[in-house]
Amino acid sequence: MHVLKVCAALVAMLIAGTAASQPVMAGGIEMSPAFKPKPPVRKPRRRAPAPPPPDPELAPETQAAPAAALPAQEAPATVQPAQTTTAATAIAPKSVRRAKHPPAKDNCRNTTRFSTWLAGFKKQAAAEGISPRTINAALSGMTLNRKVIARDRRQGFFAQTFLSFQGKLATKNRVLSGRRKIKQRKAVFDRATRQYGVPPSVITGFWALESDFGAGMGNFPILPALVTLAYDCRRGEMFQEELKAALQIIDRGDMRPSQMIGSWAGEIGQTQFLPSRYLDYAIDFDGSGRIDLFRNDTDVIGSTANYMKNLGWRAGEPWLEEVRITGDLPWKEADLAIKHPRSQWAAWGIKRVNGKALPKDNMQASLLLPMGRNGPAFLAYQNFDIYLEWNQSLNYATTAAYLATRIDGAPPMSRGRGRIPVLDGGQTKELQRQLVRRGYDVGKIDGLVGAKTRAAVKDMQMKLGIPADSYPTPALLAALRRGR
Repeated sequence: MHVLKVCAALVAMLIAGTAASQPVMAGGIEMSPAFKPKPPVRKPRRRAPAPPPPDPELAPETQAAPAAALPAQEAPATVQPAQTTTAATAIAPKSVRRAKHPPAKDNCRNTTRFSTWLAGFKKQAAAEGISPRTINAALSGMTLNRKVIARDRRQGFFAQTFLSFQGKLATKNRVLSGRRKIKQRKAVFDRATRQYGVPPSVITGFWALESDFGAGMGNFPILPALVTLAYDCRRGEMFQEELKAALQIIDRGDMRPSQMIGSWAGEIGQTQFLPSRYLDYAIDFDGSGRIDLFRNDTDVIGSTANYMKNLGWRAGEPWLEEVRITGDLPWKEADLAIKHPRSQWAAWGIKRVNGKALPKDNMQASLLLPMGRNGPAFLAYQNFDIYLEWNQSLNYATTAAYLATRIDGAPPMSRGRGRIPVLDGGQTKELQRQLVRRGYDVGKIDGLVGAKTRAAVKDMQMKLGIPADSYPTPALLAALRRGR
């Protein structure tokens, strides 16, 4: 689109029409084999958003500030309303398909000089239609930030047990804040639910975890972060595309480079959209003529619902339900890659958490045991796959889904049926090495129990004749040490 100069009166109108209203770790943990990519992406018309404030990493919660307390946003000097948008026209879809990126190269080394790489990237961006003016404004004087590389390769926050992780994130305060937000923005949530089929609790669950409703969007300059990650060999291909998307956002007048403030991983706004996600899904849901994912609750709600709908969210269906295990069952069936009708789980003695019987219907679900057969148990429905698309960490996805159920009124989580043995990070790495010696692919030996490690653990458990619940225990490690 071409950037249009507008008079001061129009700028004032845009300002008046704009409602005032912990960053996600960008990948790094293997995807559940249960997840299958969803095809269509919607690309509606959109207009320029506003800059933000603070950055607590996705960890101990920040106190969410009410939207009205956030300062008003100054409109950019140039905006680009190619046409006047309304709440109705702002959501007209446009299909886009993005290629899947290769897996992270965890043991790679950077061999090209940064200055050489940056010069080549600028030429590539220009060849793909990004204006020289934007390239110069965004990338001139750019330097490598080695702290970003170190942070991307570390991501140790996910190396916790599920109970520890969810205890820090799915807090009572976030439950109450989510319920308050739903009441405050009831009309907007109702419209988003009608249009996209995504429940308010699901949106607010992500919103709480990602930024505490705007209190922790990040204060990191996004462009240097994206340039650094695009140069680094670990996930360079992915972040080169994200850097191009950020330049496109600038090129069409949505933001100036100085306004691109967010997380160290390049994410933008209150539900932490990567630039490509912003281009494909962010919408002007209030019809003000511009998108504001920093301070406009209406745009945040609509854009998040639009994204989830396009990932394949199934309207009117559940996503996660805590259940009770009442006895022994074929533990090898407890796997996100395996789904059975609820009638089968009921036949195996699975009950609702309040002790009532499950519906004996054909709704498909997996049995999820994030801490093994003695820990909390959940039925994960097909909509749970969307959580794994949002973030591939099983701990994060399960916590976000559980938090949404709590916002909807579910009781606090049970801690399981008894003592839960736990491996520390060093022991988990040793277990991974033992599995690799036996020919298993566990991905990176990093002390994180991702999908590949869980699959290897399950197969080893079956070979050893112990309950195959995919959960690594000290007993399994001891058996491997003995050469069994």
